[in-house]
Amino acid sequence: MGLFSFLTQEIAIDLGTANTIIIHNDKIVVDEPSIVTIDLKTEKLVAIGEKARQMQGKTHSNLKTIRPLRDGVIADFNAAEQMIRGMIKMMNPKSRFFAPSLRMVVCIPSGSTEVEIRAVRDSAEHAGGRDVYMIYEPMAAAIGIGLDVEAPEGNMVVDIGGGTTEIAVISLGGLVTNKSIRIAGDDLTADIMEYMRHQHNIKIGERTAEEIKINVGSALSQLENPPADYVIQGPNQMTALPIEVPVSYQEISHCLEKSITKIETAILSALEQTPPELYSDIVARGIWLAGGGALLRGLAKRFTDKINIQFHVAEDPLRAVARGTGIALKNVNKFSFLIR
Repeated sequence: MGLFSFLTQEIAIDLGTANTIIIHNDKIVVDEPSIVTIDLKTEKLVAIGEKARQMQGKTHSNLKTIRPLRDGVIADFNAAEQMIRGMIKMMNPKSRFFAPSLRMVVCIPSGSTEVEIRAVRDSAEHAGGRDVYMIYEPMAAAIGIGLDVEAPEGNMVVDIGGGTTEIAVISLGGLVTNKSIRIAGDDLTADIMEYMRHQHNIKIGERTAEEIKINVGSALSQLENPPADYVIQGPNQMTALPIEVPVSYQEISHCLEKSITKIETAILSALEQTPPELYSDIVARGIWLAGGGALLRGLAKRFTDKINIQFHVAEDPLRAVARGTGIALKNVNKFSFLIR
C-alpha cells in the first residue's frame, strides 16, 4: 500500500474553456490558458498554455493554435488529450522515469450530455487518469465559495466562465434547478470584436478584444470609479492603414448589453423554477457570482438592481471552481454527488 500510494497522485482539474487549473496537495500547481499549438506536419505539440497563447493569431501555415474546448465542452478530442497530458507534465517536469497513476476529479458544465461527459472521461483516462470522478461546475463553485452544499437550505450560484454560464440552486448536495447557457466570456469577447469592426472600422483579434474587456469592460454605463479609456491600434478595414482608437467603458457596456441581458433572463428563468421554500432562502442569503465573468465591472450591481436580490462576488472568482474541485478531491468518499 505504501508503494501504491507513492505511485498514485491525486489531482483536481478545472478544465475551462478559457483557462485550465490543476490543484495538487491543496496548491494550484498549473494555471494556464486552455490553448495548444500543434505542428500540422508531425501532429506534435509545440507549445501549451501561456506560450501557445502568445502564438495565437501569429502562426504560419505549418503551425496551428487550437482551443480544444468550445462552449465548455471538448471540441477537439486529440488536442484536449495532448493539453491535459502536457499540463500534468508541467506539474512535475522532473519525473521522467515513470508516470504515476492519477486519481482525478474533473469539473464539467451542468448541461453536459452523456456524449460530452464521456469525451471528458476518455480524455482524462488517456492522459493517465486511473480513477476519474466528475463534478458539476456550479456545485464545485459553491464548494469553492465556502457554502454548505449538503445543508437543507437553498444556495444559488451563477458561474460565468469562458464558454458557459452555469446557474444553479443547490440544496442537500444536489442541483435543484440548473440552467447552463452557452453565453459567457467568449461571447462577450466576440461582441467586442464585432462592435469594433462595425463602429470604428478597425479589425482586431481575439487577444486584443480580451484586453479591451479586461481594461474597460463594464456592465453599467455609469460607474462610480470609471477606468481610463483604453487605446488600441489596428488596420482600418477600408484603407488597411494603421489607426488608433480610444475605447471607453460606456461603449463596451453598450456593446455587451445584449449578451448580459440573456444571462439575466436565464437567472430569472432559474428562479422561476425554484421551489418557494428555497426561494426564500435565496432572497435572505443572496446569490453568488463566480467565474471570470464575475470580474466584469458593475455586473453584481446591475443584477442586484434588476432582480431585487443581493448579488455577491466570490472571493477570487476565477479560481472558485478549481478550489471547490480540490475540496471535492479530498472528500471523494464522502460526497455522493460526484459522478464516476
